[in-house]
Amino acid sequence: MRKILLVTVIALACGFAQPSAQFGQGPIPKASGPAPRTADGHPDLSGVWWPGRDVPVKELRVGSSRGPGNTPRPGSLQALYKPDALAKWRALSDKDDPALRCIPVAFGTLNVSLFGLGFVGQIVQTPKFVVMLTETYHGFKLIPTDGRAHRDDAAPSYRGDSVGRWDGDTLVVDTTNFTDENWMYAEGNTSFHSDALRVVERYRRTAANLLEVDATIEDPKVLTAPYKVPTQTLQLAPFDQIMELTCANTDTAALMDAAAKQGYGRK
Repeated sequence: MRKILLVTVIALACGFAQPSAQFGQGPIPKASGPAPRTADGHPDLSGVWWPGRDVPVKELRVGSSRGPGNTPRPGSLQALYKPDALAKWRALSDKDDPALRCIPVAFGTLNVSLFGLGFVGQIVQTPKFVVMLTETYHGFKLIPTDGRAHRDDAAPSYRGDSVGRWDGDTLVVDTTNFTDENWMYAEGNTSFHSDALRVVERYRRTAANLLEVDATIEDPKVLTAPYKVPTQTLQLAPFDQIMELTCANTDTAALMDAAAKQGYGRK
């Protein structure tokens, strides 16, 4: 299972994900018991979480953009693009994806990314922090939960600056201060964003083996209204440690450049 998983994650890191959320999540199992709690009484989100199955891989569309006649799916994030943003989205293709150069996504739904970081993620919870680790890009996200405000001394970054708070049994994570140099993946579709991006996520461990995630995306420079991401349900993985997966972009970039010059994948 782990070897297959690693191959899948490599494909995802390079933008090869099947663009349909239904392929990213296996059947949701029955609850295996109540969520465990930490010494301070909060639900313990610790564990390795994944969609419950591997993700199919599709061929890249390296030589073709979406074209002027391409209409975003109703209800999708792209359907909320302002006119100039929609025109930009239609002009881009898979070869433009910054992930091909090992640049991590700002945010992603579960069929491509967990916690905006990678396909498989591990949570480590302490009284003052929730730490989210990922296999893809071998990255991390630190979320203070002790009441502090957003930092005002940090430069914009790929994953932004996060602060968390508990709303009953739900961990609310507010992330701002993004750079606009990477993309995000909403329901499997690549989506650029501006530096005004703000993502608010809500994590609930609804059972010992289930983690429910809701998110709202705001980007007033690009979107006409906030986008509510469909609820994602993650499963506790049958392994308790993630593995290192280093993204080496040298060969990938060369292959993509060659394919684009040859027009491979044009429709």
